[in-house]
Amino acid sequence: MLIVVAGPSGAGKGTVIRELLAREPRLWLSVSATTRAMRPGEEHGREYWFLTPDEFAAQADAGEFLEEFAVYDARYGTPRGPIDAHLAAGDDVVLELDVQGAAAVRSAYPDALLVFVAPPSREVQRARLLGRDPGADLAALERRLDQAEAEERRAADFDAVVVNDDLARAVDTVAGILRDRRERG
Repeated sequence: MLIVVAGPSGAGKGTVIRELLAREPRLWLSVSATTRAMRPGEEHGREYWFLTPDEFAAQADAGEFLEEFAVYDARYGTPRGPIDAHLAAGDDVVLELDVQGAAAVRSAYPDALLVFVAPPSREVQRARLLGRDPGADLAALERRLDQAEAEERRAADFDAVVVNDDLARAVDTVAGILRDRRERG
């Protein structure tokens, strides 16, 4: 099964996925590639494959990405090969993407399970984004918050919407959605 967890920046997608991976040994996390700069504490190959713009362009031109988009002045893409290999081996694969990426995955894998994670409020989302990057450019932060509103309008395109107002409850909800999908086949 291919599972996409998407939502706006600061919704807590990554945190929900980390907790879910700790509970669900059957899940394999796909690591996306990006041209953005590495943040403190991040590691190449763990949070992202950090590529130069030229490396990214070469992989994109070779058709190595399932989906790829420019987001907030950087490029992001999902390497296709590892996903297909894990699905072929019978593994469940989880992707952390934005709303555009989720739509592209739905086109390529119509049976993919799409879960939208939403922040409980704009204020909480703002605090999460500032907590993640205290030196953030405030104009860029406001652009992300504006974009979040547009992304949240597309939540109806997803199979499920989970509000991340309580982490344990959000993870329980996503785990329940996965269990239900597995039981239905």
